Amino acid sequence: MSEVKIAAATRTEFGKGAARRIRRDSKVPGVLYGHGSDPLHLTLPGHELLLALRTPNVLISLDIDGKTNELAIPKSVQRDPIKGFLEHVDLLLVKRGEKVTVEIPVHAEGELAPGGFLLEHVLNALPVEAEATHIPEALTVSVEGLEGGASVLAKDITLPAGVTLAVEEDTVVLQVLQAQAEEAVEGEETEGEEVAEA
Repeated sequence: MSEVKIAAATRTEFGKGAARRIRRDSKVPGVLYGHGSDPLHLTLPGHELLLALRTPNVLISLDIDGKTNELAIPKSVQRDPIKGFLEHVDLLLVKRGEKVTVEIPVHAEGELAPGGFLLEHVLNALPVEAEATHIPEALTVSVEGLEGGASVLAKDITLPAGVTLAVEEDTVVLQVLQAQAEEAVEGEETEGEEVAEA
């Protein structure tokens, strides 16, 4: 689990105009909340934050106004839908040793059994409970040799020590689908197009 240090400043200006001014300075408005404390409104450096957020569930060590250090994980990130830049971030205050519920990306590895099967990610990320300073970056699942109709359930995924499921054990995470049905549909569409052209 990587820990990234970021210098943040408290902010006293709010609203759209203030947020636009912050973004013009290549910074990002954010809010730090948790542990029953009042939300703390922050200004964070845009480039450093963007790099940090490339790691899912990154642990951020915030140096606030050069006075206090707090640990946080990203809870909600808003991006501009067209340009992709960060518009706002919500950070959750955490303590070392504290358990938090987060979603860990699931990566499949291996080849499915021959026969044109398709792998469907029912869940792209698995909800788990883990210590805030030991959140795994991703979970890898082998799908080697799985055939149509096979499923990988939450309980089938090996979790690192200290990490527990935050969903029902029989929740379907991955499933293998038959691809033949799609090919048949595509064939029918092609025939229909030929008729339309004639």
